[in-house]
Amino acid sequence: MSTADRTAEKKAFRLSMLIYDTRYRSITIQVIALIALALIAAWLVSNTLSNLEALDKELGFGFLKESAGYDINQRLIEYDSRDSHWRAAQVGILNTLLVAAMGCVLATFIGVTAGVARLSQNWVIARLMTVYVEMFRNIPVLLWIVLIMAVVIESLPVPRSFKGDNATSSMLFGDSVAVTNRGIYFPKPLFNDGSMIVVAAFILSLVGIWFFGRWAKKRQEMTGDILPTGWIKLGIFFIPALLVFFIMGMPIGLEYPVFKGFNFKGGYQMRNSLIALWLALSFYHGAFIAEAVRAGIQAISKGQSEAAAALGLRPKRIMSLVILPQALRVIIPPMISHYLSLTKNSSLAIVVGYMDITATLGGITLNQTGREMESLLLLMGMYFAISITVSVIMNWYNESIKMRER
Repeated sequence: MSTADRTAEKKAFRLSMLIYDTRYRSITIQVIALIALALIAAWLVSNTLSNLEALDKELGFGFLKESAGYDINQRLIEYDSRDSHWRAAQVGILNTLLVAAMGCVLATFIGVTAGVARLSQNWVIARLMTVYVEMFRNIPVLLWIVLIMAVVIESLPVPRSFKGDNATSSMLFGDSVAVTNRGIYFPKPLFNDGSMIVVAAFILSLVGIWFFGRWAKKRQEMTGDILPTGWIKLGIFFIPALLVFFIMGMPIGLEYPVFKGFNFKGGYQMRNSLIALWLALSFYHGAFIAEAVRAGIQAISKGQSEAAAALGLRPKRIMSLVILPQALRVIIPPMISHYLSLTKNSSLAIVVGYMDITATLGGITLNQTGREMESLLLLMGMYFAISITVSVIMNWYNESIKMRER
């Protein structure tokens, strides 16, 4: 067959080929599926707008400018009941980010520690970690939140027990921290003139630690020499900021909590609801992370640790320099899912009275304004944005530690 005949055959396209020709069938099915999905979505939107119109409602977000009219007990930014619903939503989203960040950090520490301990040669430690993992994994996190909240309320001293000469409880760390059943009270930093220079020096110290860590790692790879990076990083962390602090005349002070009336005044308060939620989420998801860590370590061949031991490395060095760096490529992907689950499970905060974004925007604001559609759309969008951000960061980190083939 000549080239002209082949070209003529290709041009002889028929509609039946969209179904019977394997070159076009998959594309046809995908286009039909997309059109059907778009039609369903358009019908849902149209039906929703029609129902809202029948209820004399218009889809809009103007209600966010109205006065909220309710207080929020735990907040990171200034807020009172006269502020708008949007301001209340901002306080809620910051509270959600706070407990999610604290939970991810503590859950990672607990998970890595428990995962390594489960593989310990010490029978007692290994079995204790097994009990911890199985107990927390097989009981709903909601029950743990309520239980820890009850323990905090019932076991910790009441604020009035710190009062007067007959006090039965005492503050910690030089009368600067009070642990009560209403929460933990600790000093609040006061920033005076020149404090921003100290803060800038501290930030530069953190940047210096990062650059030093990268340089020390490359030096170790090139020469094999291991520097005492821990002590050097500690010096970089404290010394420059302290020097600037004293040179500037100590511009940063502390406001200590003091018992007045029936409660502590001054300083910061970490409420018992935040403590209960933080600990419950951390220990619950830490159990799942422990299993991911254990699986990652067991995925590494025993020959790796035996070869490292033959070179004279100690067990701790073997774990930190040989096993864990290789196991991370197995550990990180499931950890991403656990971080996302922890962030979403923070929406259970409402059961202990912690005012996160679900309690503010998806709770009180929704009930007061009657704008359930708009409130839920915003709530879903905020959780989606947080989850996507966490996923992108962790996937970037996972890509950066991936083993490269030569």
